[in-house]
Amino acid sequence: MRRSRGLAVSLALSLTGAGAGLGIALAPQAAALTPPVAFTADPLSTWQPNGVVWALAEAGGQVFAGGTFSTVRPPAGGGSEQQAVNFVALDAATGAPTSCKLSFTIASGTATVRALALSPDKSTLYAGGYFGAVNGTAVSSLAAIDVASCTVKTSFRPAFAATVRALAVTGDTVYAGGDFLTVAGQPRQRFAAVGAADGALKPFTADADEPGRAVEVTPDGENVVLGGDFFTVNGTNSHALAVVDATSGALTKSYPGFIETNSVVKDIATDATGFYTANEGTGGGVFDGRIALDLPGFGQRWRDTCLGATQAVLPYQNVLYSASHAHDCAAMGEFPDGQRHHLLAQPTTGIGKLGWSPDTNDGIGEGIGPRVMTVGSKNGVQYLWVGGEFTTVNGAAQQGLTRFASTGDTGAPTVPVASAASFKPGEVQVRWRSSLDLDDSALTYRIYRNGAATPIATVTADSLFFKRPQVSWTDTTVAAGQSYTYRVTATDAASNTSAPSATAGVTVPTGTESYPSQVRADGAQLYWRYDDAVLPYAADSSAGGNQNGVHMNAPALRQTPGAVSGASTAIGFNGTDSRIYADKRQTVGSAYTVETWFKTNTTRGGKLFGFGSNQDRGSYQYDKHIYMTNDGRVVFGAYTGVTRTITTSSAYNDNQWHHVVATQGPGGMTLYVDGVQRGTLAVTTHENYSGYWHAGGDSLGGWPDRPTSEMWAGQLDESAVYPTVLSAAQVQNHYALATAPADSVVQVTAAEDTYANAGAPATNYGTSSSLAVRGTSFYASYLRFDLPAAPAGTVLKSATLSVKTSTTSGAGTTDTVSVVPVTGSWSEGGTTYNNRPALGGPALGGYPGIPDGSAVHTATLTTGSVAGALGGSLALALSSSGTDALWLWSSEAQANEGTPQLTLTFGAP
Repeated sequence: MRRSRGLAVSLALSLTGAGAGLGIALAPQAAALTPPVAFTADPLSTWQPNGVVWALAEAGGQVFAGGTFSTVRPPAGGGSEQQAVNFVALDAATGAPTSCKLSFTIASGTATVRALALSPDKSTLYAGGYFGAVNGTAVSSLAAIDVASCTVKTSFRPAFAATVRALAVTGDTVYAGGDFLTVAGQPRQRFAAVGAADGALKPFTADADEPGRAVEVTPDGENVVLGGDFFTVNGTNSHALAVVDATSGALTKSYPGFIETNSVVKDIATDATGFYTANEGTGGGVFDGRIALDLPGFGQRWRDTCLGATQAVLPYQNVLYSASHAHDCAAMGEFPDGQRHHLLAQPTTGIGKLGWSPDTNDGIGEGIGPRVMTVGSKNGVQYLWVGGEFTTVNGAAQQGLTRFASTGDTGAPTVPVASAASFKPGEVQVRWRSSLDLDDSALTYRIYRNGAATPIATVTADSLFFKRPQVSWTDTTVAAGQSYTYRVTATDAASNTSAPSATAGVTVPTGTESYPSQVRADGAQLYWRYDDAVLPYAADSSAGGNQNGVHMNAPALRQTPGAVSGASTAIGFNGTDSRIYADKRQTVGSAYTVETWFKTNTTRGGKLFGFGSNQDRGSYQYDKHIYMTNDGRVVFGAYTGVTRTITTSSAYNDNQWHHVVATQGPGGMTLYVDGVQRGTLAVTTHENYSGYWHAGGDSLGGWPDRPTSEMWAGQLDESAVYPTVLSAAQVQNHYALATAPADSVVQVTAAEDTYANAGAPATNYGTSSSLAVRGTSFYASYLRFDLPAAPAGTVLKSATLSVKTSTTSGAGTTDTVSVVPVTGSWSEGGTTYNNRPALGGPALGGYPGIPDGSAVHTATLTTGSVAGALGGSLALALSSSGTDALWLWSSEAQANEGTPQLTLTFGAP
């Protein structure tokens, strides 16, 4: 029997920072390595068999494994294999074989151990399967082993005529399930009970018409729960599950029609509150999941209908661990049909998955993966052991056996994928796809600005392997016209920290950006601008929607020119397999708007944007979509039991940017292209299902004028989804704003830089990785920038200079550093203190002291002074009158983050 202990569930959400704004869609309450999840997801070094493990049990710091194998070998990395004929005893703490050696054999056929169970005092190990001898001692498919001496108990001599697949033990009785029809020559069909001491057959009779696969005694000892393939027990209809009296075998509770006829029960486990079933089905309409039933009463507590052949269940500390190859939990509101997940955890009180998801592969044999679990303990540490037919664990080679400890979490979260955007002065939205940690769902994120060693903000948020929402934080301490960089780390409950994200850079505009600000103001709940520089993350720029997308098969990023004015870019799809799916599973209300810009010359059509039931595979439900026909016409469709569509009369595959908006609500369906209404349809409903938004392609089977390709070959930009119907005036306004004047930003790195040093008056520092500034003893740094001309129709609106302090101890300064023009001639390779150039005035800007610690610092420069040098060269010097030296990275340094750098913002006069 397996029992559970107390439950504790925790979730933290916190935010600290100088400028603070947070948007995140919180997952249901979940946990990290602390309760309720009791084990890490980090597999420990464990000896491994050359076959399949079917059974596990634990006693006195040893774990016993039975199955179909002939040897065990060390973990990858060394050592010799040892003979182990269908059985091995292993140290629970080290994973290495113990001195207990038993061989389960048979004269003909293939011997196998299919069940292991211990007496309540753990002094006797009972083994069932198909075998005729243990270490040469004759037995008949069921044997008793003295744990202390590792010898067969010859006084225990039952006689089972076929395979024993399941065992449960009380103080005086061993219950067995399997394929047998007789025991000791007496009729007992698939279930039987024998004496725990001598194996003598007991009167218990619970005859089933098909094999028994699971047997478990209720905690009070009054009843036995049976599971298997059967349809009747003692002649009464009760498919796959039944409860019988522990003494007589008479039915206590039958379950006719409770489990689908093409599904069976593979395992049963109990705790103090109930029992749990692992179910496997074959064919369509199966039940492959898990059921929790209450004690007393035997009624259903919950049912998890995930698909994927559950093989084993194990309740421990109010968490139900399960072994399966779950591939579709859409019916539970979790993940759609796709990748298999073999190890899962959920509360014993409900169906929602917890933050524990190590994984195996399917492996050998039937390709099921893990098949059995048990908990072993030694020296105060608990170990979750998993056996089966897998050959990898968390992607690394490991066959048949693995284990996870209750301590020693070493796995860090995945590296966050971050980006940053600014739509108006004084505000930057920093956002990232939440990280994945296989045994921690609540992670702490730290945001670092401009390379500083101290985070500017800390955010805690939840994620699961199938639910990784965007997390966002708003920096409200930024200045217009200045550039900022951000990096994000993720840390789990054990303080394991990811590497920093790639640097995300942004320049704060000097005025509000018209187009994105209007999309946000009009209530977009998903807004993909496609300005991302790193795969596979499509950031959501809506005001709090946090509905990021995931790139598949590497769409082409940062395509220019984009559809709207300004620095924003587009994304390109190859028409074969590149696309984006949303991370967030949702339903769509009765009113919605889909909007995107597109550009293509394809003659094979394709889906631009739409809603579908799957993520990385073709959806089996799909509508609320916009697609193009082979001849370039645009179609908006919704499904009401039949396909309902609006199709443009004109073609738009002319390789020009076009704006398409599709709305549906109480007034019906409307399609706009380039701000003009192109058609309406009096249809107010659509198919109601849970799914995901897609860009660049998804299923189109059965739709009118279905194009040759379901995948989009072309570019998209500014895709947005609204939970309301945009009015015609709003659509027209969006179309017009695309060409409204917008700031453009140019960043210019130093073409030359060096410094002069009074202490080495004849030395040139042009190749140095450092720059220095001090009044006494004198240092001065010189920078030259080659400036572009202002773009046509624009003027320079702001200019800033960014520098980065080095990692030298005390690199900062308490003195004011001035940025002044250089009037004399100089060169990077020739300037020394002796021939340093003359400096002019007045100062263009300055730094009122710079703190220690390597970080980027920015000064605003006098716009007029910089504007006069556009189209030519601008020479600047950094000087000080104080005595506290400032040390900076030069353009030659790898750690400079692009500094020294000028950021020039151009806009309409």
